[in-house]
Amino acid sequence: MADNTTTEVITGGAVLALALGFFAYATQTAGLGGTAGAYELTASFRSVEGVTVGTDVRLAGVKVGTVTALDLNPQTFRADARFTVDEGIELPDDSAVLVSSEGLLGGTFVEILPGGSPFNLSPGDEVLDTQGAVSLISLLMKVFTATGEEGAE
Repeated sequence: MADNTTTEVITGGAVLALALGFFAYATQTAGLGGTAGAYELTASFRSVEGVTVGTDVRLAGVKVGTVTALDLNPQTFRADARFTVDEGIELPDDSAVLVSSEGLLGGTFVEILPGGSPFNLSPGDEVLDTQGAVSLISLLMKVFTATGEEGAE
C-alpha cells in the first residue's frame, strides 16, 4: 500500500512539473511573460487593424520585440501602442514605425524602419513617425471605382 502511494505522489509531481513547464513555454512564446532584456517605446497610429497584444515587432524582418498594449486615445481618436524592443538595439530618434502585412493572406506585424539621426530613442520615448494599417478592401474599392470612371468616359 505504501509503495503504491509513493508511486502516485511521484507521478503527480512529474505531471505538475510538466504542466508548469508547458505554461512557462506558452507564456514566453506568446510574449505574455516578462520582458527582461527589453525596453518599451510608444507610438500613435491612425489604424492598428490586425495588430493585437503579442504581435511581433520586426526590424529588417527579424523579431526584436512585441506589442504590449493597445489603447484608444479619446482626445486624438488614434490608437496608442506600447511595444518592446530587445536590449542592445539602439534605434535612431527619427525612426519610423508602421503596420505591415506578410502578404495578401499573411499576418500583420509592426515594422521598424531605422532613421539616420545620431541621437537614439530612450526607454519610454514615443516614435513620432508612424504609418497605420492599410485596408485591402478600401484599396480594392479605389481601384474598381477608378476603373469604372475611366470606362464611363
